[in-house]
Amino acid sequence: MPFFRDLNLSAATAGFVAVLVGFTSSVAIVFQAAQAFGATPAQITSWMWALGLGMGLCSAIPSLVLRQPVMVAWSTPGAAVLATAGLAGGFTMADAVGAFIVSAALITLVGATGWFERVMNKIPMAIASALLAGVLARFGLQAFDAAKTALPLVVLMLLAYLMGRRFMPRYAVPLTLVVGVAWVVAQGQFNASAVTFELAMPVFSLPAFSLAGFTSLALPLFVVTMASQNLPGVAAIRAAGYDMPISRIITMTGVATLVLAPFGAFALNLSAITAAICMGPEAHPDRDKRYAAAVVCGGLYVLIGLFGAAVTGVLIAFPRELVLAIAGIALLGSIGGGLHAALKDDAHREAALITFLVTLSGVVIAGVGSAFWGVLAGAIALFVQQYGLKPRK
Repeated sequence: MPFFRDLNLSAATAGFVAVLVGFTSSVAIVFQAAQAFGATPAQITSWMWALGLGMGLCSAIPSLVLRQPVMVAWSTPGAAVLATAGLAGGFTMADAVGAFIVSAALITLVGATGWFERVMNKIPMAIASALLAGVLARFGLQAFDAAKTALPLVVLMLLAYLMGRRFMPRYAVPLTLVVGVAWVVAQGQFNASAVTFELAMPVFSLPAFSLAGFTSLALPLFVVTMASQNLPGVAAIRAAGYDMPISRIITMTGVATLVLAPFGAFALNLSAITAAICMGPEAHPDRDKRYAAAVVCGGLYVLIGLFGAAVTGVLIAFPRELVLAIAGIALLGSIGGGLHAALKDDAHREAALITFLVTLSGVVIAGVGSAFWGVLAGAIALFVQQYGLKPRK
């Protein structure tokens, strides 16, 4: 099978790091969203089952078929919107499931009509690259910010990465992860008590539909998923040089969410952060073989879905500083590549810089994240600077 020939240590490590980063950085928000609607422990486990299977299958199968790294994740800003609305009161789990279904139907419609891809095709590569760099740079900053509470760990991991880049470039990130884990275990900072072995079971919840649920839950979930997740997800794909059937992939995520929504899958979408990990040169020196990292990532997500609490416990047993450090270090190449592509063209440089800074700021307006506002600010800047000007010969 070609996959096993293309799989190597760096690709497998990239897949694991993507899961570690994507899962541990936002699983608490997903738990909060479920609890905000009165979810029982069995229902929370069902959410992990549905999300794990959805992300895993939607990542692994298309990656194997297309031989390109298709990366699908849950909507972290969507979970935040749900948690906020749920805590405000007045909504039940049935209302939430109804909102998941309506939002998924809208995402499916947008994908099937090709509307979103047509909009993305009009965004200059410099703006898209700046958007991606702004999204990823926050994780780069957090990696070094973690030194405030875990200076020896961060310094040791950074040194391991630099030495790896110097002597074993293909294995720099795996080496960094091994060194970080070894330090954590040696210092007794691995929380083994968080690991429990339990097979996850799906729990079906009947949906309820209402105008209040549409305006307060479904519509905000749809907007933030498209603007704050799928938008930078497409930027990551374009910046890495891949030509994927975006509309079909987005349609697939919408359909998968529709099927799994009654079990707790609130929103599946293109990934940006974990995609950059699996699409970068650290995953594999050959771009055509980086899909193997996405397949590994998808397989691990499926395991999370099937074994729920057990795998969740292993991942959250690592200290937060380790997760932040490995995320930032693994994304250094993608951040640098994004900035280079964004700023190399004089005609687009200032607009791209504005996009980068607005995105990096993390500003949230009307519940919509900085990725959308960064693109909007860059597009306005580009329009003001170039509208009516004759193209240079």
